[in-house]
Amino acid sequence: MNLTAVRDVDEVMSRHVADSLAILPPINNSYCDAASSDGLRLVDVGSGAGLPGLILAIACPDWKITLLESMQKRCRFLEYAVDLVGLTNVQILCGRAESVGQTLDLRETFDVAVARAVAEMRVLAEYCLPLVRIGGLFVAAKGYDPQEEMKNAEKAIQSMGASMLQLYRVESFGPYGQRTAAVYLKDRPTPKIYPRLPGLPSKMPL
Repeated sequence: MNLTAVRDVDEVMSRHVADSLAILPPINNSYCDAASSDGLRLVDVGSGAGLPGLILAIACPDWKITLLESMQKRCRFLEYAVDLVGLTNVQILCGRAESVGQTLDLRETFDVAVARAVAEMRVLAEYCLPLVRIGGLFVAAKGYDPQEEMKNAEKAIQSMGASMLQLYRVESFGPYGQRTAAVYLKDRPTPKIYPRLPGLPSKMPL
C-alpha cells in the first residue's frame, strides 16, 4: 500500500508503534473526566496508516476510536486492518477534517483529538479543536523541541477555544529518543467560522 517508507517489521514496531503508545501517559494523566475514561471517545485526525489511532484502539479496547482520513486508499487499508484484527471499537471516517468539523453530529463531540505527523501546530489546531467537546483535550505528538512551533500557534489555539494544559516530555519505548506531547484543554466553544473551507487552513494558517 506504500503507506510508510518504513518496511522492516522491527523498525515499524520501534518507530511507529512505540511512538504511538508513548502518547498514552499524557492522555491518561491529563484527561479531566477520569471517572468515565473507560468510554473515552477519541478521534485520530489524519490517521494515515492508523498511527496512532489504530494502535491506541488495540491498546485501549474500552475506548471508542474514530480514524479520520481523507484519502480513499488509506481508508481501504484501515478497513482491512480493522477487520483483520477484529476490532469492534473503531469507526473509519473518510473525509477532510475541515468538512467533518462543520458536521453538526460530530462537531465538538469527542473527548480527545490526537494527531501525529500531519501538519504544523497552527494548521492542526484548526483541524482538531472544532471536533473536541468543551472540557476535552487536543494532543499533538511532536518531536524533541517544538517550542517555536507552539509559540507561533498560540493565536490559532486561542481562536479555536483552547489553552495550553501541559507539555509532556515522553520517552519513546523505541530507539528514537525523546518526543514531546503538547496537550491543550478546550475550555470554550470554537467559533462557527472554524474550520474554514477545505485547503484554507494549510494555505493560510492563522
